[in-house]
Amino acid sequence: MQICVDKLSKVFVVKTGGFFKTKNKTVVKAVEDVSFKVNKGEIVAFIGPNGAGKSTTIKMLTGIIQPTSGSIKVSGLIPSRDRKKLAYKIGCMFGQKSQLYMQLTVRDSYKLLCSIYDLDKQKTEEKIEEIAKLFKIEELLDKVVRKLSLGQRMICEIAGSILHDPEIIFLDEPTIGLDIFAKTRIREIIKKMNEEKGTTIFLTSHDIGDVEALCNRIIIINHGTIVTDSTIEELKSKYLSTKKIRISYSSYLRESNFKYKVDNTDGNQIWLTVDTNEVNIGKLLSYFTSIGDIVDIQIESTPLEDVIKKIYKERRKI
Repeated sequence: MQICVDKLSKVFVVKTGGFFKTKNKTVVKAVEDVSFKVNKGEIVAFIGPNGAGKSTTIKMLTGIIQPTSGSIKVSGLIPSRDRKKLAYKIGCMFGQKSQLYMQLTVRDSYKLLCSIYDLDKQKTEEKIEEIAKLFKIEELLDKVVRKLSLGQRMICEIAGSILHDPEIIFLDEPTIGLDIFAKTRIREIIKKMNEEKGTTIFLTSHDIGDVEALCNRIIIINHGTIVTDSTIEELKSKYLSTKKIRISYSSYLRESNFKYKVDNTDGNQIWLTVDTNEVNIGKLLSYFTSIGDIVDIQIESTPLEDVIKKIYKERRKI
């Protein structure tokens, strides 16, 4: 077990009021009674709306802030107590913050990072060459960081975060601001890193495309508590049973009293919404085939993004 979180809570005391007013203290529960475990080699999405408690949880997992209560173990260490030891076992990459040095070349930035992790000169050169080959960034090594495109810099950032062979890497919005081609490349790199090095990936992202492309498990947090913790397939099975179907016929439909509930008809087309937990799709299609000559069928599932929005809204109502 690489990450073990048990009944984790973080409370902040916030002072309100200005210079000429009496300052009042307000207790804010940023994270409340959160528990989860992450196994070695997993790619886990940890998502939620702004203010849900994601950043606070990650800061506790990496030892930046201390929990109010509960326990955490990351690679067998207690982050708030063993922060220096933990730094050698984890890597972090935050989409809006750079660990590279803008005025230096990528190579020199990597050398500085390697020195921080106590790698000797020979090991440093070996690691830089190995990482450059793995990420296909050989031609970027001698370029100044500030002259890189955003997509190039993000790839170099991720590469820099694993120079010391961390067991776990925390990725916060790794594809933020990137075009579709750069996003695809970043996702391929993360997958490759996980497959070839067995690196555990703990990912936060507002881009559901990242989650679908990379993760086999999703933890959703809202208002400081875990809303759901399941595999992507379980989430889809539970929430994506609704299908929207459009059936097109070769000619005008004479039928008007259908066996199944229809949302709308327009000459030679039918639209209907079906819950596959209640309706057998095979029988439904067999019926609609029997009433006319079908030329086209389109079946759409509810997008995962809409499902997650629904989960967020359900939590707000509690």
